[in-house]
Amino acid sequence: MTTDCMLDRRRLVKALMRQRGDAAVVTGLGAPTYDCFAAGDSNLNFYLWGGMGGAAMLGLGLALAQPDRRVIVVTGDGEMMMGIGSLGTIAAQMPTNLGILVLDNEMFGETGQQVGLTGVQSGIAEMALGAGISRAFTIREESEVAELIMAVTEGKGPIVCVAKVQSGKDPVALPSCDGVLLHHRFRKAVISSS
Repeated sequence: MTTDCMLDRRRLVKALMRQRGDAAVVTGLGAPTYDCFAAGDSNLNFYLWGGMGGAAMLGLGLALAQPDRRVIVVTGDGEMMMGIGSLGTIAAQMPTNLGILVLDNEMFGETGQQVGLTGVQSGIAEMALGAGISRAFTIREESEVAELIMAVTEGKGPIVCVAKVQSGKDPVALPSCDGVLLHHRFRKAVISSS
């Protein structure tokens, strides 16, 4: 299944974050967190540290608790594959305000660039469709980015969008790793802007 990964990951995330509006954003481990932080820190960003596989489920819980707010999850292919069962739970709950972007470089980037499951055989969008999420697709071309951003930021969810991205090494941009601080500032921002 290995494909030519065409998209610049950091540029894609920056474009998405520019159009997020007042959406709450939950980021997965590693590059998704670094990219969202590099695009501009926000109190409405929840950077998930130390909970691999949990970003989509945290996003689901937030979407259910805040049905009038858009919730965006930005995660990687390795983390999504670790938490793949979350797609069935998301499909069962059908939160219309949830958009999930999976940055798929077909590698396990945080552990040494080993070929990942999506680089061999697995397709995350196809798994999402199989779980019952009716809107799931994969993009590979720059010309498809605008559609992806519109779907993630405004489309009736749940939506799973997979972007095949280059595995380049962008400079690491680290937000705070203080879980208590991140929790309190995110909670305050969500409550005050509801």
